[in-house]
Amino acid sequence: MFGGNEWLIVAVVALVLFGGSQLPKLAKNLGSAQKEFKKGLAEGKEDEETPSASTTPPASSGTPAAKETPSDN
Repeated sequence: MFGGNEWLIVAVVALVLFGGSQLPKLAKNLGSAQKEFKKGLAEGKEDEETPSASTTPPASSGTPAAKETPSDN
């Protein structure tokens, strides 16, 4: 996908844009975001595999359904 020269250009551009002191902070934030994303995926997969016993059918909206009244015919 990317060769050595392309990665070198990306690194130089990142260094120019963010500065040398900001790159470690940026890398740390990206790493923690990736860790949270993977954790969320794992939790979602667990929820999908183990159905909850407290799952209940949807409750009614509180308004009664329209009732048909007998016609006077």
